[in-house]
Amino acid sequence: MDAQQELYSALLMALKAKYKDTGIGVYDTFLPPDGTPYPFIYLGDNQVVDDYGNKSMITGHVYQTVHVWHDDPKKRGTQSRIMAEVKDIARGIRDTKSYHWNIRHINQQVIPDTTTSQPLLHGVLDLEFEITGGKQQ
Repeated sequence: MDAQQELYSALLMALKAKYKDTGIGVYDTFLPPDGTPYPFIYLGDNQVVDDYGNKSMITGHVYQTVHVWHDDPKKRGTQSRIMAEVKDIARGIRDTKSYHWNIRHINQQVIPDTTTSQPLLHGVLDLEFEITGGKQQ
């Protein structure tokens, strides 16, 4: 499996396990439909930069964006807690089936979102993972 897909799947499964039965939805591929309860998490775009400079293993970086939306600006603390939990989960991903990982950087921002009639908080986490070992496919 490609490095970015393997990491994406590991992060998605860990988030779904964490938020099972909490009322916080975790979505991928498409944003959830109108009427989905807030808060929710959406795994957005990702990118991989492979470096084949080593004959025996793959190194490189995978960049993953995670979005957290909340519909109550007065509950920013709840959104911050969820974002902190997502970061903790990301930091905990060390090994997947074919790769070893180290989180390098996390960029976090909260942006007011006025694209709906209800003011929203839109949290964005840009995660940079380093591939610290893996087998060439």
